[in-house]
Amino acid sequence: MSTEDRPAAPRSLAEALRGRDDVSLGALLRSRPDLITPVPTDLTQLATRAGTRASVVRALERLDRFTLQTAQALAVAADPATYDELLGLMAGDDADPAVAQALPHALGILREQALVWGGDDRLRLVRTARELLAPSPQHPSPTGLGPTVQEATAGMSPGRIQEIVTAAGLPSTHDSVSAVTSLTELFTDRRRMAALLAGAPADSLDVLERLVWGPPYGQVTADPAPRLRWLLDRGLLLPTAPGTVVLPREVALHLRRGLAHRTPEPVPPAVEAAAVHRPQVVDSTAAGQAYTALATVEELLKDWDEGGPAVLRAGGLSVRDLKRTAVALDVPEPVAAFWVELAYAAGLIAPDGEADERYAATPAYDEWLELPAAERWSRLVTAWLPATRTAGLVGGRDAKDRTLSALGPGLDRSAAPEVRHRVLALLAGLPEGTAPAAESVLTRLRWERPLRGTQHEDDLRGRLAEWALSEAELLGVTGRGALSAHGRALLGAPAAAAKSPEAEPSGPGDKLPVHHRPTQVPALSATEQAVASAAAARLLTPLLPEPLDHVLLQADLTAVAPGPLQRPLADMLGVLADVESRGGATVYRFTPGSVRRALDAGQSASDLHAFLAAHSRTPVPQPLTYLIDDVARRHGHLRVGAASSYVRCDDDAVLGEILADKRAATLGLRRLAPTVLAARTDPAGLLEGLRAMGFAPAAESAEGDVLITRAHAHRTPPRTAPEPVPDGPPVPDDTLLAAALRAIRAGDLASTTPRKPGTAPEANGELPRTGSAETLATMQAAVLTGEALWIGYVNAEGAASQRVIAPIRVEGGFVTAYDHTADEVRTYPLHRITGVAELADDAG
Repeated sequence: MSTEDRPAAPRSLAEALRGRDDVSLGALLRSRPDLITPVPTDLTQLATRAGTRASVVRALERLDRFTLQTAQALAVAADPATYDELLGLMAGDDADPAVAQALPHALGILREQALVWGGDDRLRLVRTARELLAPSPQHPSPTGLGPTVQEATAGMSPGRIQEIVTAAGLPSTHDSVSAVTSLTELFTDRRRMAALLAGAPADSLDVLERLVWGPPYGQVTADPAPRLRWLLDRGLLLPTAPGTVVLPREVALHLRRGLAHRTPEPVPPAVEAAAVHRPQVVDSTAAGQAYTALATVEELLKDWDEGGPAVLRAGGLSVRDLKRTAVALDVPEPVAAFWVELAYAAGLIAPDGEADERYAATPAYDEWLELPAAERWSRLVTAWLPATRTAGLVGGRDAKDRTLSALGPGLDRSAAPEVRHRVLALLAGLPEGTAPAAESVLTRLRWERPLRGTQHEDDLRGRLAEWALSEAELLGVTGRGALSAHGRALLGAPAAAAKSPEAEPSGPGDKLPVHHRPTQVPALSATEQAVASAAAARLLTPLLPEPLDHVLLQADLTAVAPGPLQRPLADMLGVLADVESRGGATVYRFTPGSVRRALDAGQSASDLHAFLAAHSRTPVPQPLTYLIDDVARRHGHLRVGAASSYVRCDDDAVLGEILADKRAATLGLRRLAPTVLAARTDPAGLLEGLRAMGFAPAAESAEGDVLITRAHAHRTPPRTAPEPVPDGPPVPDDTLLAAALRAIRAGDLASTTPRKPGTAPEANGELPRTGSAETLATMQAAVLTGEALWIGYVNAEGAASQRVIAPIRVEGGFVTAYDHTADEVRTYPLHRITGVAELADDAG
């Protein structure tokens, strides 16, 4: 191609964007969705938005380590730089082949994200990115490089510059600019620079060695030592402030053999295996843990069924209530916080909204209980994957040094879903049954998002990854640390992609060594996630134990459930007995209190005997029969009602025994009649007090009938699950992306189409202004000739815009035209058109 035929190099980012096709622009908008929030009017506005500080910082945070290193190298290179100069900074004089192989891909990512523009002969880093990444005394560069000779000598006197040039063995010049240029050429000439350093004292070279990889600044006294004086005289160290010197960038690069980074990292670190298990063992272990997860959530909600803990004034659970919940679930407090937050994220618990607000189960909990076990598990993990509330933060402190409480404010971390998904995707990239070394997973994540991993001192991203691994194990997504088959299905990851490390990947590094290639499992849309969750539930179903319809009664007043029980049996047994231990088999213990609880719920002794006989595979032990009969015989012998409250009993000796008991003093009892006692406490308090003394009273109504106190299921009004806090604007779907591209292209056409000389306003972006008569005449003429026009238009909301239209019909104060900006036929009121201008004859 001749020089005349070669397309001109773009002079700005906007021109570079105009040279892109729709596929390339679509990739930019997908990788940086903040650029179309809202949709820019044209490519110039898109380029301006792509160069804003907030957008550039967001884009840099999403670069992997090598791509970020490439951007950092461009920030210390000349502006513009050539590809060969960039390669030299990244690969060094030794031309590292791994770096040379990975650099085109990294540069392609920077171009795609509009952080770099221009051809390989004129690479330009976006100005804002250069300002963020270039070294300065206030913000040292990760490269460890200092300012250039030109920057370091900017305030130096011309005489001092000439002294340095002479001491370095260079001829003196007539001005400082040429002197600095001469010194820069010396420091960038490998042969001449080697000769200069060959004559340096050994202790002077030691000074350079300490500064070469950064930080490049050092302290000197007013009378520097000879080893420093030798370096200062030749400009190998340059003063930047009183008592401070810096190693010029060109000198450091010579000593580094051209490398901008001490250790370029072109290859993502591999996720190492910690253990390998048979896939069947992993799946069965994960299924067992999934069943335990369901049982734990059910136990939590059963504990809160009649109204859970009070909501703190600032929101959330108190420390005491979290401890009580942990004891009830027999788990550590951090694990209890996770289960509470998971139930909240799944919409199973919420505040009840009462004046004395408490946490309680929602109506969705009752619907959830009716689902098959695998579907209940699917609901939980589907709520966990996108959740931004982070249970691991509970007990920590916020920015105002306030304690973060479970279910309270301040627990949302927008990066949590991305980290969670990425951790599981890395596990999906390992062979089936392989458990990763946790530290290698963290190392890989730090490579993929280095800025996000170091922007906070506590490395939140690393902690999120650790929590993701432990939570996946608690939920049964993983088993023995390895991703299960139903866990893979949940991600939508094909099993074939995980059977060996040689599986074909997608994404960055396609030409890298196979075992170092990154594994990309794309995030799923809501519809795709629903399909994947259903597939995971189908895989889990045969691994979960079938609910049983029987228990094993034992002579020590216990019942053993050798597996999960069917819902009616479990509910009834939960009322009749207390859970003593959980595990593979659940042990229930019968006590006088638990039997009385069943009688209070409306069961009779004969009902209980029949229930146990029907559901026990062993004969009902005689001690259990005697226990039920004994409690039933005494149940309801005493009657409690409301006066404030009263106790009545046909046996006045029993009432006398109660009055004589010192423990009854707090009840405020007094005898009203031989068979009636009155009390100052309310009926509920009187019931509890008498039961604590060993009696078995029953409540009665105003009519004297025994009140049956069935378990009261307290529910909140219908509540929706909390919405995750988005980590920036969502990635646009294909429909939105197509519409945005069409609008941007059309707006760019309207703003860049050439106008006829003398018809367009001089000020860039100013709307055309013509009188109403001229506007009407020009429109009518364009209808006859079929020409396109440039108009200014103000809509009903007062928003002004420029448009290119081809008028079709003008009548009744309206013009109907094909609008190139909107790519459709529209009708505009003439009175809202500010003016019209004709396009140049060659406008295309």
